[in-house]
Amino acid sequence: MDKWKVLIVDDEAYQREILKVVLEKDGFSVASAENGEKALKTFAAFSPDVVLCDLKLPDMDGSQVMMRLAEETTAGYEFIIFTAHGSIESAVDTIKRGAFDYITKPVEREKLLLTTRRACERLALVRENTRLKKQLTEPLSIHGIVGRHPKMLKVLDFINVMGPLSVTVLITGETGTGKDLVARALHAISPRKDKPFHAINCASMPDTLLESELFGHEKGVFTGAVSQRHGLIESTHGGTLFLDEIGELPMNAQAKLLRFMEEKKIRRIGGKEEVPVDVRLATNKKLGEEIKKGLFREDLFYRFRGFILDLPPLRERASDIYLLAEHFIEKYNLVFSKEVKGIAKDALKILMGYSWHGNVRQLDAVIEKATLLARTGIITPEDLDIPAAQPIDGRHFLNFEFPPDGYPLEEMEREIILRALEKSGGCISGAAKLLQTTYRTVEYRVKKHAIPRNPQRNGETNPPNR
Repeated sequence: MDKWKVLIVDDEAYQREILKVVLEKDGFSVASAENGEKALKTFAAFSPDVVLCDLKLPDMDGSQVMMRLAEETTAGYEFIIFTAHGSIESAVDTIKRGAFDYITKPVEREKLLLTTRRACERLALVRENTRLKKQLTEPLSIHGIVGRHPKMLKVLDFINVMGPLSVTVLITGETGTGKDLVARALHAISPRKDKPFHAINCASMPDTLLESELFGHEKGVFTGAVSQRHGLIESTHGGTLFLDEIGELPMNAQAKLLRFMEEKKIRRIGGKEEVPVDVRLATNKKLGEEIKKGLFREDLFYRFRGFILDLPPLRERASDIYLLAEHFIEKYNLVFSKEVKGIAKDALKILMGYSWHGNVRQLDAVIEKATLLARTGIITPEDLDIPAAQPIDGRHFLNFEFPPDGYPLEEMEREIILRALEKSGGCISGAAKLLQTTYRTVEYRVKKHAIPRNPQRNGETNPPNR
């Protein structure tokens, strides 16, 4: 470990300097402050392991400094009081409130070093016990899944039970809840763990490429097919394939996927031979609406619905936010070689009160940036980049004003799609991003409303009033 950090708080400059020299010669890293307010600011910037504080200070006493620190930070540290002989009773009272020990003035060198070393030893034991307890209570934290909320305990139980079984699992939940992590955890504790794990986002590519990506193709079957290519299903033989946004699969690919699930064989595009493949499937999406619209095969849905895991949004397990934030701080300390030790309580209050529409993925991004940019060893409210919640409302970024009552819903939908295509230069994926939906959804509505890919409307910006 790096040097232990000690903060000295004393209003007498010569006393601070003597203590600093003694501690630094013994290998400690030392900072100092002359009063309580300066101590609070220095603590945030320096992140000490031990605070050595005089009981009598110009602006507040040592016990007040200790209480203020307890209110403003979650970081672990030990607190030691300096006191004159006549104030030992006050020092003992401070110990009852949580201080580690007290040292009487004038300070003896050996007493100072012995008490400070003992405080560091206890802090090391506390940190190790916390780490071990975390390992015991979070058996799947190695896979990035962290949580002690009852809803997350059910998720972990499901993974433990279903992981070793070679059954298809349907994972549902809002964007950013960790569906990909759950799929990887199911794979990691299964007998397939030494075989490939592959994931594909079915909404991220056009229909013409998706079927080839999944099932592969033979040489020469279409322009650009210069050689035989194994698809993801075949390449994942013996392992697990995660189909993200499976509701965006085109109907012909759904039919081939259903046949594969029933027969455990695939046929490459343009191929004549069937290739046996052993793959465990995990997927996500609530498919009820797609089935009603005729966009998803009901018989394929029933192949998935036997084992369904619904992940709770972060707002329904807010008690896990502190655990997750600590997990991400530890993660990004390693990535950025930082030493952030915790979160200020007012910053934690902000995290706990936020709505997290992007769920755990959004929290991860916020803590990543806060850890990287933290100016002190503690994340403060100033380090949190949390935008104000923005409603998903297409009319704002499309400059669309709703017409009077009676305007047909179908034409309003067509108008919004048309505006998005104009903004994106006719690019479907760009329009989908503007509308915060999927490529397939926009593509379906373009065909439904017979919208040209490069709309030109001679400057018309609003639908006609009716």
